[in-house]
Amino acid sequence: MSDAALPYAPPFRPHLAAVGVIGSMLVTVGVFLSGFVISEPAPYEVFMAGLIGLWAIVGLRISRHIAPLLILLVLFNVGGMLSLTVMDDLAGGPMYIAVSLFLALSSVFFAAIIEAKPARLDLIFRAWVAGALITSLLGILGYFHAFPGSEAFTLYDRAKGAFQDPNVFGPFLVAPSLYLMHGLLTGRILAAPLKVAGVLILALGLFLSFSRAAWALYLFSVVALVFVMLLKERTGAFRLKILILSLSAAGLMVLALVVALQFDKVADLFSSRTQLVQEYDGGHLGRFDRHRIGFLMAMEKPLGIGPMVFSTMFPEDEHNIWLKSLTTYGWLGFVCYLALILWTLWAGFKALLRNRPWQPYLMIAYITIGGHTAIGFVIDTDHWRHFYLLLGIVWGCLALEKRHASQIASDRP
Repeated sequence: MSDAALPYAPPFRPHLAAVGVIGSMLVTVGVFLSGFVISEPAPYEVFMAGLIGLWAIVGLRISRHIAPLLILLVLFNVGGMLSLTVMDDLAGGPMYIAVSLFLALSSVFFAAIIEAKPARLDLIFRAWVAGALITSLLGILGYFHAFPGSEAFTLYDRAKGAFQDPNVFGPFLVAPSLYLMHGLLTGRILAAPLKVAGVLILALGLFLSFSRAAWALYLFSVVALVFVMLLKERTGAFRLKILILSLSAAGLMVLALVVALQFDKVADLFSSRTQLVQEYDGGHLGRFDRHRIGFLMAMEKPLGIGPMVFSTMFPEDEHNIWLKSLTTYGWLGFVCYLALILWTLWAGFKALLRNRPWQPYLMIAYITIGGHTAIGFVIDTDHWRHFYLLLGIVWGCLALEKRHASQIASDRP
């Protein structure tokens, strides 16, 4: 898509255009680096912190359409800063909140640059696909011990790619998978083989992560993508194409799963992971027990208990973003996070089916955020780089929608 499709495109200025191109290319590098987070702070943080700072100096504009995102995320992190005041030993608490604040600002940054230049949406997703394919291949090769030292890309016999945790690695692959699937369903048949290969690589990497949350997120997102596309497209021929291709892709996925399960190592771990409730979920002080105790405790702690303190009181972390927002960011953080998610889902839903150049990107990001909201009940997402990128994409598209509506209103006699 191009800015020419937008009625409010600014006049062409060569020097500004050159700066914009360089900036866009740097953004693609930053998004690509989001697929490689082995330690904190990661190269992504270092690169993006410099890029955001440089962009702010050159002239990063936060419009009134994006201001609510900025306000809610800043207040969310203010809650985190207040939680530091109740900690006996700060340890890594300040660094944790610093990373949280950076990720919040990165979300606002992505929203702002998308509003300024919608063409960056495609660059962002292409860079995301590139990073996802490489980190997925690393996870796959590591799982099968394809080369010396490849075990660095696994954890507990689960693929994790260039991430710290398989439970983050798997969900990271979902949005680029949807992007490739959308291109497969709407694009030219000549490009289909490459997209199919990309989808299979990402699907296998996600499967070998053996993350139940990632599996559920992937299944929900794929079904939701096909459903929304069937709602949006009105022609019978196009709907038939979507159904045929979707059924073919589903059959191919099942075939690939059957082949993968021929390996005893894969089959054994798959059998174990498909149990709905694991011992560490339902046992004494397991995930669900910790949730119950944690929520009761949080009702007596308006400022929270501080970052990473929960895991010193219980066997593991919260593994629930709603509980995490209470313990790490206090009541203020919880209210702001709840408001942000509800606002994002409601505003995105209203704009989801409108025929705009940015609609496919909004659809993919919105569906993935909806899935992340659901799995947030069993996992922490407050330090997931790609989650903040998704928020920025949705809010950037919503800002474009607001500007588009304002332009139409001003053009009316």
